[in-house]
Amino acid sequence: MPMIDKPLEELKVYMGSSPKPADFDAYWDKALAELAAVEPQAEFVESKVQIKNFKCYDIYFNGVSGARIHAKHIIPEKFEGKLRGMLHFHGYSGDSGDFESHISHAAMGYAVFAMDARGQGGGASEDVGGYGGGTYHGLFIRGVENEDPQKLLFRDVFLDTAQLARVAAETEYVDENHITAQGGSQGGALTLACAALYPNLKRAYATYPFLCDYKRVWDMDLDVRAYEELRTYFRHCDPTHAREDEIFMRLGYIDIANLASRIKAKTTVFTGLMDNVCPPSTQFAAYNHMTCEKDMIIYPDYGHEAIKGRRDTECMMMLQD
Repeated sequence: MPMIDKPLEELKVYMGSSPKPADFDAYWDKALAELAAVEPQAEFVESKVQIKNFKCYDIYFNGVSGARIHAKHIIPEKFEGKLRGMLHFHGYSGDSGDFESHISHAAMGYAVFAMDARGQGGGASEDVGGYGGGTYHGLFIRGVENEDPQKLLFRDVFLDTAQLARVAAETEYVDENHITAQGGSQGGALTLACAALYPNLKRAYATYPFLCDYKRVWDMDLDVRAYEELRTYFRHCDPTHAREDEIFMRLGYIDIANLASRIKAKTTVFTGLMDNVCPPSTQFAAYNHMTCEKDMIIYPDYGHEAIKGRRDTECMMMLQD
């Protein structure tokens, strides 16, 4: 079998190599307390885009640090009773996508909430760092220089996922007890972050999740493409690596492998063993820390790419949820 990482039997027991800060749980308890004090004040605005048999909206809601977060929302035009909620999270530097791309889930009876990660790509969520518009690089590293780890940008992005789940649960036509999250790459990471920070999430589907076990990526010399900003940071800000241990410890606060033990939702992870963007070992590091009901579907010959049959498999599993 082709291999770019550890043998499969080793992957199944690998727990990660990145550090976990001693105050990790206190850090996230404090962050969640801050979030709980922020009323979403969600506004549903009918979109200019409308699709036959569906209704499309733009949602704006409050996140932490004073940001207003945007999500696309699509529901079937006609339905009985309450709809199941579907939270969709996009890939790194992207956005929530076209309404059309979410029709399949709406047609399955879901109320879809597709979030723009703050400050990324062409999305409409605010980055309150003082600049308008989106950006494409230097996102997960942002805030690492700040002495207060609560200032990490991705701490706020992770909290946005939980706030989106709250907005979905408080929507009158959504079943608050049947909310699912899904996404790939960064979207997979945000799916797992949401599951860790919103304990009432029912189901999570994460495809080759990003933002796991940063030190392992560095040790494999795969800090390129999605993780390129890690290498760029050291080259420009710490060329002798005098602060390497400190930096990886700081990133430990926003490491999905460290958050994974908090997940309560039933979780499925889709992993390709030829993934040289988000290496399999980093994904296993998160998966192996989960204590929830879980399963992993492995694709030996696939990397960080569209995987034949994965979407159909996910949809078939959703029908059984």
